[in-house]
Amino acid sequence: MIRVLVVDDQALIRAGTRAILESAEDIEVVGEAGDGAEAVALCREHRPDVVLMDLRMPRVDGVTATARLKQDPEPPLVLALTTFNDDQLMIDAMTAGADGFLLKQLSPKDLINAVRAVNGGASVVNTELSRRIIRRISGRATASTAFPAAAQRLDLLSEREREVLGQVGLGLNNAEIAERLHMSVSTVKTYVSRTLGKLRLDNRVQAALLASQLRLTPDDAP
Repeated sequence: MIRVLVVDDQALIRAGTRAILESAEDIEVVGEAGDGAEAVALCREHRPDVVLMDLRMPRVDGVTATARLKQDPEPPLVLALTTFNDDQLMIDAMTAGADGFLLKQLSPKDLINAVRAVNGGASVVNTELSRRIIRRISGRATASTAFPAAAQRLDLLSEREREVLGQVGLGLNNAEIAERLHMSVSTVKTYVSRTLGKLRLDNRVQAALLASQLRLTPDDAP
């Protein structure tokens, strides 16, 4: 069973989300929280695998709660819920260590699949959201300021890993990268996972921003 904590300041939304998730035979909702402070407390009590985290909440918001949870020795995976126009919140959540971003307008089926995917180690980021974040932040700050540790570890990457990282920096998904580099999707997935590990980055969007800010992206961008 995939153990999930649902975090939202609106009780009706929490109830609806719980009903959707518990319709899946492999997902169990272990608790609900109305703000970030309660989320952190319940998370440390119930040890969920995945936290479905609303970003806009009173008292302690989702970004702050994510940052606190990611400081724990064994942090949960965090899926941040956002609206399409919350670019800055997504950037803040990404920096805090969120493992994926979901639009609140997604379907029940997509919500269940996203929870399964992130629990299985996949990066859950809507492609268009990823590209929006990259376009907004690219060139605004240097990579050495945004991700200093990762920038210093680039020498650990092989030539092929660096090439894949450059494609990630364009906001491309695994299938698009596979087509451009003439690889299988599973091979691209392996390279992306290995690159994140070597750079000690939390998610694909962080890798994309690093690649963009370091100008590792290819000149023949689509």
